[in-house]
Amino acid sequence: MLTRVVILGLIGAGKGTQAVRVAEERDIVHISTGDMFRAAATAGTELGLRARGYMERGELVPDQVTIDMLLERISEPDAEGGFILDGFPRTGGQAEALERALAERGLGVDVVTRIEVPQEVLLDRIAKRADLEGRTDDRPEVAAERLRVQRTGIEDVARFYGARGVLVVVDGVGSVDEVAARLSEALDRVSPRVETA
Repeated sequence: MLTRVVILGLIGAGKGTQAVRVAEERDIVHISTGDMFRAAATAGTELGLRARGYMERGELVPDQVTIDMLLERISEPDAEGGFILDGFPRTGGQAEALERALAERGLGVDVVTRIEVPQEVLLDRIAKRADLEGRTDDRPEVAAERLRVQRTGIEDVARFYGARGVLVVVDGVGSVDEVAARLSEALDRVSPRVETA
């Protein structure tokens, strides 16, 4: 049974929405790195305070701080049954570092799902989200640049996990329910869920 999942997708692909659904469906913990950073900073943990310093300066949290926080988070009791990582790794280097850190604990990633959505669909979704939520980072010119930068990183992550035989690509075009059904079907092909009576 799958217990350790990574979900990949560009902004607008719906990975956060799908990650929550997978976590609920498979009774595993959804770990969003952004949420994790905020929670650790609010709790005042040593790593959280380190992360907050970077975030307040508008800098990316260093990979090692992120990995240390992830390792701390997955060692909590609620993650013993498994987890889905949303928002990390974003680069091939991060994927390698995460794999090394997990291997040191006798763990690994069971499957990596990549939600594929064409650029024009992503830009349309992002524009609609900008209209609904008023997010300045979703303006067309900003969104196009974010997509360009993210695509390079995600391609590297996909190559890394593809070479290890754990990458599954899912068509992300359609309604939330349609994509969820395709994602669930893909995960079931890799590792069917155990039905409980």
